[in-house]
Amino acid sequence: MASVDIVVVSFNSRAHLRDCIAPLAALPDVHAIVVDNASSDDSLDVIADLPVTAIPRSGNGGFAAGCNDGWRAGDAPYVLFLNPDATLDEQSLRTLVARLTENDRLGAIAPRIERPDGSLAWSQRRFPRLRSTYARALFLHRLFPQAAWFDELIRDRSAYAAPGSPDWVSGACVLVRRSALEEIGGWDDGFFLYAEDNDLCRRLRNCGYELRYDPSAVARHREGASSGYETLPVLAASRIRYAYKHRGRIAATLERLGVGLEAVTHVILARGGLASRAGHVKALRAVLSRSARQPPSARPT
Repeated sequence: MASVDIVVVSFNSRAHLRDCIAPLAALPDVHAIVVDNASSDDSLDVIADLPVTAIPRSGNGGFAAGCNDGWRAGDAPYVLFLNPDATLDEQSLRTLVARLTENDRLGAIAPRIERPDGSLAWSQRRFPRLRSTYARALFLHRLFPQAAWFDELIRDRSAYAAPGSPDWVSGACVLVRRSALEEIGGWDDGFFLYAEDNDLCRRLRNCGYELRYDPSAVARHREGASSGYETLPVLAASRIRYAYKHRGRIAATLERLGVGLEAVTHVILARGGLASRAGHVKALRAVLSRSARQPPSARPT
């Protein structure tokens, strides 16, 4: 197997971090790197005895910033980005590396992702569209759960049974060619959380790289282990920032209105009780903030 840097960005991930990184750190030709985003649970202590490069950050700069610190600390031709609440076995890693080695125009490849119980997780995505934003705001995804015309998630099970090339893939587990990362300048750390994997895949495609999904490699992921309703305002801000960056001012304004409408309708009608409604109220505040009305270039970096 060609040399691989494995980058895990940890934030209060003590409960899962060792299970994630220990099996991979023991493999030959693998350099395991853990970037800790100023965790308060002493996450790095649980891997102190492992052959891992630990990078403690003084503050939480977000997932993308942690990924950048990680891959720039290595020099392997391939970089696996893996969530701390996910696992990937040796054979699956070898499969992903082999696919990148075979095709030099392939910029990134992702495995099939399953939950711990073996059930399929939706990890293939379509690029954001205004119709999907407004459909979600109006709960059309619940009225028409099988309609693909407005859904950003690919929920067709047959699409997960064979190799494919979706618009973008979840950043929970993705292997990226280092030279491609260098060409696009790495992750955009203007995204604190959410949309950074979407943005990464879009920029790879814009540079002419292909993107693949391969179900012969399988990762296990505890979805939602590090997120909740408190991250809804971050999601709102990231979607708006992405729209400004890739779709222009008019589309971004319409996206902001759609994200705001979603927050309002979900405050009124969403399930999840007070915690859910509080999260959507905060998302609405994020939409109405001054920074949400500015393109990325006008914001501090």
